[in-house]
Amino acid sequence: MLRGRAAVVLALLVSFAAAPAPAMAAAPACAAPAPSTTQPGYLVADPACNVDGTPFVALPGARVHVGIEAGAAYRIEVPDAWNGRLVVWAHGYRGTGTTVYVDNPGLREHYVKRGYAWAASSYATNGYDVGQGVRDSVALIDVFRRVADVRARSVIMSGASMGGHVTAVAIEEHPRAFAGAMPYCGVLGDTALYDYFLDANVTAAALAGVDIEFPLKPDAGYQQRWREQVGRIVPALGLPAASTPAGRTWSAVVERRSGGDRPGFDSAFAYWNAAPSLPPLADLPFLFGLYPGLQGGTAGIAPGNVADNRRTIYRSTDRLWPTTAEWRLNQKVLRVRRTAAADPGLAGIPRVDGNPRIPVLSLHDIGDLFVPFSMEQAYATRAARHGKSRLFVSRAIRGVGHCDFTQPELTEAFDDLTSWIATGHRPAGDAVLNRRAVADPAFGCRFTRGAHRTFVAPACPAAP
Repeated sequence: MLRGRAAVVLALLVSFAAAPAPAMAAAPACAAPAPSTTQPGYLVADPACNVDGTPFVALPGARVHVGIEAGAAYRIEVPDAWNGRLVVWAHGYRGTGTTVYVDNPGLREHYVKRGYAWAASSYATNGYDVGQGVRDSVALIDVFRRVADVRARSVIMSGASMGGHVTAVAIEEHPRAFAGAMPYCGVLGDTALYDYFLDANVTAAALAGVDIEFPLKPDAGYQQRWREQVGRIVPALGLPAASTPAGRTWSAVVERRSGGDRPGFDSAFAYWNAAPSLPPLADLPFLFGLYPGLQGGTAGIAPGNVADNRRTIYRSTDRLWPTTAEWRLNQKVLRVRRTAAADPGLAGIPRVDGNPRIPVLSLHDIGDLFVPFSMEQAYATRAARHGKSRLFVSRAIRGVGHCDFTQPELTEAFDDLTSWIATGHRPAGDAVLNRRAVADPAFGCRFTRGAHRTFVAPACPAAP
């Protein structure tokens, strides 16, 4: 089960290894992938075909448009009873292969049922290229107007995982283009994600007593040296169960770096440490394959190392003052200095200012240790700094996977967002910056709909 769920994770966001091009089954309706007109060496898969080779067809009561624009495939679906509104959907990370493909949003049926048209792009590139995702997603608004021969009255931007990062940047770069936004499981803290990957690995090494390095230009042998170092770290921490004192301390540190003391963390920690990491390091526990030092901290696209922990104070308790053991850990941990920052435009890893001009409603699994719950807190903090807290609603979901949401959770959120846009009435959310609220055993109960089987915590209180 864990390996199956981890495979889903691979398709969604951040790895540092190449992903193969999607396999296309032979079918008369499918054209061969076409050479990109904008990206040398890239191919664009037929947008009229799904990844499994079956044709992409309209839902009952709707019509579809497909095509390729500036090296990116697109799909558009318009209900016959269209309400004049459009959702632009941004997909997550798809590895570093050289075939791009477009697919459907998870809320496709709900959009059409509610009268919303939707549009989605493959993006012209793969990799963690948020800037290209923004450009191609925003371009869909004009593509829609041209192929549907009508202008949308309002547009909602939405996306998952890396697509959440695309969403957050798009609404800041083009504030007048959108009426609302719904990122989920999103990288709303830009380079703070890579700081978290750094934090998890350097504290594990320090607690295990294993000396490690952070090469800005890894040599050909570094990946194997890291594998050997992790081979000493894992037994010292007693992973995956964290059965040693050092392992239990590491669990407490990761909990605080990923969002704070909260229900269900033990099950999340066990889940992610039992899951294999991303190829070519699938023989390691999940987080160890994400160590930024493996690619010089560039995330494969930034002009230098974006991870930094020079001023980070690592805690394993919530006491007012650090304990002696905590100070000892902070003295031993490897310190890394960034050489590149989040980009204020669309280059490298684009910066998320957290300064929305429109309603933003987001969801996040509190047990997600790939793109952690702390991403919501980062955005909420930035929004508060800009005086925009009223324009951000965050909802905590009691799941441990990455983008592990039920349809009722997503449809309720979308309906609440569209009601907010229409009426100006801000919907309810969770107090993600209130440490006591997050630590409450019932945290996440309010908006969780249905069972998340791998999440283990005290049951939610029965409704009165």
